[in-house]
Amino acid sequence: MSSRTVATIITALVLLAVLGLMLRSWRRRTKRDAALPAGYPQPADHGRELASAAALYVATTPRNAPLERLNIPGLGFRARGGVTVTEQGVLLELAGSPALFIPADAVQLVADATVAIDRAVEPGGLLLLGWRLNTPGPDTGSDTTGAEAPAGVDSYFRFSDPVDRRAINEAIRSLATEPRRAEPRNTEPGNTELGTTELGTEESEV
Repeated sequence: MSSRTVATIITALVLLAVLGLMLRSWRRRTKRDAALPAGYPQPADHGRELASAAALYVATTPRNAPLERLNIPGLGFRARGGVTVTEQGVLLELAGSPALFIPADAVQLVADATVAIDRAVEPGGLLLLGWRLNTPGPDTGSDTTGAEAPAGVDSYFRFSDPVDRRAINEAIRSLATEPRRAEPRNTEPGNTELGTTELGTEESEV
């Protein structure tokens, strides 16, 4: 057996091992996140539409962890769809998944971002929507998720037209009666969010 053949076999075995580890990691993540709730019950009346646009959904991650994907049902994979902001909250309609609703009082922040998972774009080319999962509070004495839910999550969207991104951004900000400007924070070393606005009160654990 030639040295080239041996090297090829070793390379193939290493690649198979890496793929196996990746698959195992994804299965663990799927099991961990499967019980996390996807959105909230939709209201009978969404109220007046403030803005709507087509978008590419990129990922949802724990707060301040843009490289750690959450495999929440309906939000585990990239998908094209629409983002609609109404007086009641934000409605996500992604291809292949049921519509997902985030009420206004669960929206915690909105910001421009540059990096999420394996997606890097021009500065401020992504819209970051920070929101609180629909999980029981720590004082309820119950845990229906079977997993330790993050205090807040960040969902990232890519709009083909910057005008649409700005319109959705402004509409989400308008959901808060008294939005306040927050200090810029890094989503990744060397990358600073642009135009971050936290909505309502300070972020709190759910």
